Amino acid sequence: MKKGIVLALIFGLSAGVFLAADSVEGYWVSVDEKTGKPTAGWEIYQSGGKLYGKILGIVGYPPDVKADKCKESYAGFPVAGKVNQLPVKGTPWIFGLTMDKPGQWSGGNVVDPESGNMYKCRITYRPADGKRYPVDTLEMRGEIGLGIGRSQFWRKSTRTEAENQR
Repeated sequence: MKKGIVLALIFGLSAGVFLAADSVEGYWVSVDEKTGKPTAGWEIYQSGGKLYGKILGIVGYPPDVKADKCKESYAGFPVAGKVNQLPVKGTPWIFGLTMDKPGQWSGGNVVDPESGNMYKCRITYRPADGKRYPVDTLEMRGEIGLGIGRSQFWRKSTRTEAENQR
C-alpha cells in the first residue's frame, strides 16, 4: 500500500515537471536591435508539443492590417486560407518548433509579415543575469541556412503590455 502511494506521488510530481510551461512561453515585446524601440507584442505558446508565436499588438500599424506582402501559402503554415489575406495581429507567424531542451526550441519557421520572407527559426530563453541580460530575454533567431541569419532579443512582458503595442 505504501509503495503504491509513493509511486503515485513520484509519478504525479514527474508528470507535473514535464507538463509545466516552458520558460519561453508567455508574453514578450520584440525590440528593434538598431533603435532599441519596441516593434510588437507577442504571445509564445505550445500546442500539440510544438511552439508557436502570434502577434498581439504591433507598433505603427492599424490593428486590422493584413499581411498583404506575404505569399498565398507557405509549407507547414498552421492556418488554413491565403496567408496574404490574414491579419497580422493574431496569426501564428512563428510555428512548428520542437523542444531541444527546456528553454531551447528549433526546427520550425518564422514568417516576417512585413516582408513576406520565411526563415528557419530557433528560440532560446536567456534568464536575467544582471549583466548581458538585465531582464528575462528571448533570443529569436531567423536563418536562411548554414547558420546565416540574425537574432532579435525580446524582453519579458505582460499580456496587457504585449496587446498595447501600437
